[in-house]
Amino acid sequence: MKFLDQAKVYLRSGNGGPGALSFRREKFIEFGGPNGGDGGRGGSVIVECVEGLNTLIDYRYQQHFKAKNGGHGMGRDRSGAAANDIVMKVPVGTQILEEDNETLIADLTEVGQRITLCKGGDGGRGNAAFKTSTNRAPRKFEPGWPGEERWIWLRLKLIADVGLIGLPNAGKSTFLSVTSRAKPKIADYPFTTLVPQLGVVAVGSREFVLADIPGLIEGASEGVGLGHRFLGHVERCRVLLHLIDATAEDVVESYKTIRNELAAYDDNLARKEEIIALNKMDSVTEDELEAKVKSLQSISNKPVHVISAVIGENVEPLLFALLKIVDDSKATEKAEQEAEEQSLAGEGPTTWQP
Repeated sequence: MKFLDQAKVYLRSGNGGPGALSFRREKFIEFGGPNGGDGGRGGSVIVECVEGLNTLIDYRYQQHFKAKNGGHGMGRDRSGAAANDIVMKVPVGTQILEEDNETLIADLTEVGQRITLCKGGDGGRGNAAFKTSTNRAPRKFEPGWPGEERWIWLRLKLIADVGLIGLPNAGKSTFLSVTSRAKPKIADYPFTTLVPQLGVVAVGSREFVLADIPGLIEGASEGVGLGHRFLGHVERCRVLLHLIDATAEDVVESYKTIRNELAAYDDNLARKEEIIALNKMDSVTEDELEAKVKSLQSISNKPVHVISAVIGENVEPLLFALLKIVDDSKATEKAEQEAEEQSLAGEGPTTWQP
């Protein structure tokens, strides 16, 4: 399945059905009176967040979604049929934006969330609804209310626990393939990975989701290479794993390049927790490796993990370090939610005490 993280679609809900103008006509019954039924409601357009999807590829081949109109009312007080709603299914992490591609309408982050974007028009009333004591034979009816139409953007931001970042050929795809069951393309040339890849990493009896973000190079935040399009996918990650190629001539410059692009894209992204890992330790000498580790530690003020994704050297301790940060982040988030719920509960109505 191809990966698509952005799509523009046109939505239109159905018009309400018109009410009926009808009078009861039966043998031996004079002045039967009005019996025109109401029109049916037009179909709405709804977006629902479901599990099992990780791309918006369905909306490349269908960009127009038009709900049907409601049925028209009929005689004998028969109401028109309501039209079926259109339900657009999207993956977890989908954002819905206005046509300007900037104004956020909704952010769907949990399975089951849904939002009505275009409400179907209400059906018009038939002439039976206008009968009064002074107007026993009304000829008035309503045509039904029109539906709504709009263009929207769907933008997918993958929800993963750990975001894997680094320059091309840092070994990100190899790391993902070794630690999970994902099968990304691996080759000895830059930009092997063209779209983000997700993998579930098992650490002991626990698991977390790892996302490989491709194409980060200098100028990515300004649209150079592929990274500007995929930087948004690491916004939701709890921790960043920054892989650096140990065979690079200047590992400090490699580190600075990625950090500068994160800061240029979003300050909040640059402030996320980060673990640095120097990959391909088996491809350099011990003295060279030690010198590069010291230079990275001095520039980042953080510990540096030394690993080899190909042979699995020192990978497991790194995974446990990532898992600890993920667990701490989830615990903090849960505590904040509980505190917020308690504060909201405390703002409720209180019983007056004399």
